[in-house]
Amino acid sequence: MVKEPTHAPLLSIVVPVYGVEAYLYQCLESIRADIPAGESDAVELIAVDDASPDGCGDMLRAYAAGRDGIRVVHLSSNVGLGLARNAGLDVATGRYVWFVDSDDWLPPGTIAAVLDRLRQYQPDVLMLDHLRVHEDGRREVDASSPLLRGITGVTRLADQPRLLRVQHTAWNKVVRRDFMDELELRFFPGWYEDIPFSHPLLIGAEKISVLDRVCYLYRQGRQGAITSTRSSRHFDAFAQYERLMDWVARKHPDERLQAELFELMISHYLVVVGNDGRMHPHLRRDFFHRAAAHYRRYLPTGGYPLPPGATGLKHRLVGRGDWLAYSALRQAHRVAGRLRRPGPAAVDGGSPAVDEEPGRRAGNAPTRDGALTPERRDALAGGRLP
Repeated sequence: MVKEPTHAPLLSIVVPVYGVEAYLYQCLESIRADIPAGESDAVELIAVDDASPDGCGDMLRAYAAGRDGIRVVHLSSNVGLGLARNAGLDVATGRYVWFVDSDDWLPPGTIAAVLDRLRQYQPDVLMLDHLRVHEDGRREVDASSPLLRGITGVTRLADQPRLLRVQHTAWNKVVRRDFMDELELRFFPGWYEDIPFSHPLLIGAEKISVLDRVCYLYRQGRQGAITSTRSSRHFDAFAQYERLMDWVARKHPDERLQAELFELMISHYLVVVGNDGRMHPHLRRDFFHRAAAHYRRYLPTGGYPLPPGATGLKHRLVGRGDWLAYSALRQAHRVAGRLRRPGPAAVDGGSPAVDEEPGRRAGNAPTRDGALTPERRDALAGGRLP
């Protein structure tokens, strides 16, 4: 049963929940305990139990009991992350919506900063910075984070095109609900559900605000995460990009924009096909040829800016559908990577991380600083990167 709020809050935080019993309490507490005194009416927390097979459903019932501002939706069957977000959205009453994944959490002071920025600029989309947190506690700056620097007030994608290369996830954006409805955006089923959701938000927004502050802690290496799961469901990415390209063709048929998205799409496919943690070897050839088919289908008539170096060469091989040459190049880069440095072999012939996405590669943004200096650690404790 969902308790209806007595009035509309400014912010609805939607948390889809599935198989995260070990992390759920940390996530919920990082939200509830961070709501400033006197602001309880401004924030509602909506947790969606996506028919979780563990104890998450009972945990949510117990957590919500006796606590105001927390609403729980229990789904009768598992529908997946995207549709669970939709279920939370259907009951959300806030002017703004923020989708937070239930295995991640917020650093202290986040909600106050978000509320302040929403009230100050009333944007269509508020973009947030984040850190990756590894199982050993190491915190890592994302390579796309520098793209958020130096943007004050409100802007548009046309004025700050680099924002399209910030990690394309739902959880690093707070969205005005009416704006989302105007764009007719919802999440689709399947993996990579953020692709046809995140990009259109930035493309259609008249007012984008950037909060240059670490507002989200993104857990890495969790068992069951799609970025570390070998599965044929990685082929879902093709349907999600088809939805994105169809939306852009209908709503914003701009050749420069299509060229930018095309480059991001092919780069993303190359990340997935080259990642041992996602792609089983016996599926790799089929995935490559599906990517080549999308290359031919969506190649802009005026071409597109080819990435430099080895990535650009891989783009050319995808364009030619040359699996044998790509496979040989990938293997050569992997061997060279092992010879150059100790530690685990690089993925996709030298990519800097196992789950790099478009906009998070060296060449699109300054190389990330994986180690935290004492100065940077102190800055992070204050919620802001230097």
